[in-house]
Amino acid sequence: MTDLIITRRSLLAATSAGVGAVVATAMPGLIVPASAKGLAPTPSMRGGSNNYRPGAPIVDRIGGGGFLMTGTVRRAGDGAPLKGQRIQIWAHTTEGHERDPESHGATLTDENGVFRMDMPQIVPAFGQPHGHLAYDSGDFKTVFMRPVMSSASDTSLSVDFVLEPA
Repeated sequence: MTDLIITRRSLLAATSAGVGAVVATAMPGLIVPASAKGLAPTPSMRGGSNNYRPGAPIVDRIGGGGFLMTGTVRRAGDGAPLKGQRIQIWAHTTEGHERDPESHGATLTDENGVFRMDMPQIVPAFGQPHGHLAYDSGDFKTVFMRPVMSSASDTSLSVDFVLEPA
């Protein structure tokens, strides 16, 4: 004859499984499989809209170049790359202040949702080397970014946008 040993752990496991089966049968919509919420949208950053110029022109580069601003633009939820999205870029650089019209320019994302802009070297303003970027095309909610560089000697900065429909 086999001895039946019931431990507290096995009793709890069996009871939980039984209750779960009864609840799932009696109320099928109550228990749903776990699922990921997907990619969350990028929130606007404080100070990101400082000196923003609506409608800044699409340009090949800002000024003489030497600093590379790059990034990606994807859709919230599924993370799909977004082609043809307008990203405006501006900064305090070796060639001008972030409020100067010639320190602003916009670019469009490619088929992979990637953008690139060659611009003058970013220099510290108010003690921090930082850039400004904005998504402002209208199909999605506007997002302003103000990323701070780790060092004033950095020669590139990458910023990613995750957009949610407007």
